[in-house]
Amino acid sequence: MPRKGFKKNTSLKLDPKFRNESVSRFVNRLMVQGKRSTALGILYRAMEIAESRLKKPGLEVFEQAVRNASPMLEVRPRRVGGATYQVPMEIRGERRNALAMRWLIQAARNRPGKSMAERLAGELMDAAQNTGNTIKKKEETHKMAEANKAFSHFRW
Repeated sequence: MPRKGFKKNTSLKLDPKFRNESVSRFVNRLMVQGKRSTALGILYRAMEIAESRLKKPGLEVFEQAVRNASPMLEVRPRRVGGATYQVPMEIRGERRNALAMRWLIQAARNRPGKSMAERLAGELMDAAQNTGNTIKKKEETHKMAEANKAFSHFRW
């Protein structure tokens, strides 16, 4: 923990189309080498593809995907008496969303397909329907936390 306390959250520049903070955060994570307009184009095209295939608004599909991909528990290492234990802990809301977005982008990048927009759309649709690599990663995290439940008394 930093000595001066926690970092204050600064306001984000909202995306031009939806005026949504979570979309802006997603674009910032998707962006490579500062190319915001490219990242915005990829996300908007992905939302359009998802909208046309699922017959739901793109923003709704996006928010559902992030909600479904958000993990509730994770394991964190705690050193107690010379031994390191994997202690399950609940995740704060901010970190929960950050992990979900990171996992969605990572799974989309590893996915086979033509354009990034198509791969991202596929991953968003899968996550919105509780399938796909992102959901698998979330369940894996939960399984690890469940397996180490015996060490939960080391939480502090």
